[in-house]
Amino acid sequence: MTAGTPTGRLRVVVATPLTDTLGALITTLEPRIDLVCEQDLLPPMRFAGDHDGDPGFTRSAPEQARFDALVDSAEALYGIPDTDPAALARTARANPQLRWVHTMAAGGGGQVRAAQLTAEELDRVAFTTSAGPHSGPLAEFALFTVLAGAKSLPRLQAQQAARDWSGRWTMQQIDQMTVLVVGMGNIGRGVAARFAALGARVVGVGRHPVTVAGVAEIVPPARLGDVVGHADAIVNTLPGTDSTYRMISRDVLAQVKPGVIVSSVGRGSVIDEDALIEALRDGRVAFAGLDVFAVEPLAQDSPLWTMPNVVISPHTAALDDREDRLIAELFAANATRLLDAAPLINRVDTVDFY
Repeated sequence: MTAGTPTGRLRVVVATPLTDTLGALITTLEPRIDLVCEQDLLPPMRFAGDHDGDPGFTRSAPEQARFDALVDSAEALYGIPDTDPAALARTARANPQLRWVHTMAAGGGGQVRAAQLTAEELDRVAFTTSAGPHSGPLAEFALFTVLAGAKSLPRLQAQQAARDWSGRWTMQQIDQMTVLVVGMGNIGRGVAARFAALGARVVGVGRHPVTVAGVAEIVPPARLGDVVGHADAIVNTLPGTDSTYRMISRDVLAQVKPGVIVSSVGRGSVIDEDALIEALRDGRVAFAGLDVFAVEPLAQDSPLWTMPNVVISPHTAALDDREDRLIAELFAANATRLLDAAPLINRVDTVDFY
């Protein structure tokens, strides 16, 4: 789908929480948008980037019918209705004029895949993601967690709690480390830039042999096992897809340099979590900083909660006070591209759902 709408305007229905201020920003940036945002039909946001909204929010039957009628009248949707793949499938089938859906997640391809749309629906409707605004915050979290491992944070915390003034020891230096960044998308590039700026040697894992500033070498996923043993730190930035499932596998973790640091800011399904726990226990992995997990919320009985060499973040590292504005600006830019028959930014590959 490349052509603009016949009227030269675009009817956009907001299907996820959005403030009136940001709605006004979208139509200011692209005046050809007819934006429909019924606040009483949307759950209130609890914090920046809360695109699901308050889980206690409900609609009456008449309100749900109103909401469904609105999304079924859209040419474009700002967000997947209720962040529910089943609701996306319903409206794609009920609304033949739907031409574009913008997802709030950087990894929104996974939500599109979960909707199990037909080949005709995937061809008719373009899907885009919010990749980009999350890159900086996640890259900083990756840097924080690798630094935490390099600078002996677990030992420092334990000794402080015990008031133990021990003997001195050496710590790792970022500029002497090789950092393996698994995934060379927006997040991976942001991670690479920060580590390169501190003098690390950065090796990337990506599907395409491109040149990325600050990255010494990019290898294909099939060569992950060949390079992982040279890394002092491994950073997962990959989305969750069939092709990335447990890419950082038990076999890969068997080949790491003893004492490696692991940071995960992509999707938890990329790492074999059971194998990671074993590697944390036997010292192959000295420290892990994890923002994402195979199943979320992380189960209460997961050993990760009580491991002293693990920092757990409840999938919050991407949040930034600027996120909602940046996504609104991205949406407006893509609306302009749609209306002008230009290629869309962050269009989902509906084969691999990246």
